Amino acid sequence: MKVVASTRTAQGSSASRRLRHEGQVPGILYGNGAAVNLSVEHNPLWHALQKEAFHSSVLDLEIDGKSEKALLRDFQLHAYKKQVLHIDFQRVDPNQKLHVKVPLHFKNQENSPAVKLSGGLVSHIITEIDVTCLPAALPEFIEVDLGELQAGHALHVSHIKFPAGVSPVLHGKEDPVIVTVQVKGGAEDAKPAAEAAKK
Repeated sequence: MKVVASTRTAQGSSASRRLRHEGQVPGILYGNGAAVNLSVEHNPLWHALQKEAFHSSVLDLEIDGKSEKALLRDFQLHAYKKQVLHIDFQRVDPNQKLHVKVPLHFKNQENSPAVKLSGGLVSHIITEIDVTCLPAALPEFIEVDLGELQAGHALHVSHIKFPAGVSPVLHGKEDPVIVTVQVKGGAEDAKPAAEAAKK
């Protein structure tokens, strides 16, 4: 995904207000070199931010006609207007591993035994996961197949098949729960999942 930006020299809150008034968003590119103050056209950026992949992909950031690889690291939105106030990008080194949040996409939930046979209520405890990988291996999302999910069972991070070169970052948790199943009117069947969720 491509972002077109230009360098800016004026800094400070008054300069940022002028930029926003002109339909631009102040931003910064940092990491692996000197920080660069940027200006990005607001409307294309706003629409890009609505796309899931924009938040978890290596972006082609074109600055004054020169291209760099970067990740979206942070952005600020107006409290009630549809307006981006500021945006941060980080340079990507192709030889250094990234630490990025990637969304989880669940499939075959409705066809799983937990739902189809038991009428269970599936809860997605985690919808995105921290991973580490080289930039070339970064997935836009990670698919989680729930086709074999059984009532009364929980799905853990260890059950996910990660793409080659991609590893989860667990932050000290042994094996976090991703999905649980609550069986309607069956408190006993739901116990194992509830107990697993506490671990």
